[in-house]
Amino acid sequence: MANPVCEVLLTKAQLTAPPDDADLGAGAVVDFFGIVRGSENGHRIDGIEYEAHWEMAEHQLKRIAQQAIEEFALDLVIVHHRIGFVAVGQSSLFLRVASQHRAEAFQASEWIVDKLKKKVPIWKRVKLEIDPPPPRLRRGRQAQQAA
Repeated sequence: MANPVCEVLLTKAQLTAPPDDADLGAGAVVDFFGIVRGSENGHRIDGIEYEAHWEMAEHQLKRIAQQAIEEFALDLVIVHHRIGFVAVGQSSLFLRVASQHRAEAFQASEWIVDKLKKKVPIWKRVKLEIDPPPPRLRRGRQAQQAA
């Protein structure tokens, strides 16, 4: 682990996994996508609106990534978090961790996500699904034909 790589990004754009530039020293690479679920606390939702204190959030993400590199002997940490409205089924978080061994990669991934949720000033506001409006009543000939 000569020069570990640490990349942090907050973005309003849709998340995609960056190219996989394989590190020949890494025996394990874990990619994690945090996907917006279709419900929150038993209610159907359209998505989640994420807001952040941009500078502080980037700073905290970098600190967490650096701590993970040191604590788990990682070769690579990439954390991308989306800000703005994220619809159901889309990614709000992308995380890639590389290490020499799989146990450290999996442990570090979970550790990073847990720390991110506790320490990084990113807030979410759930957008509840609005029931579709009732069908319009038909008038005149169309109503008689439909009956």
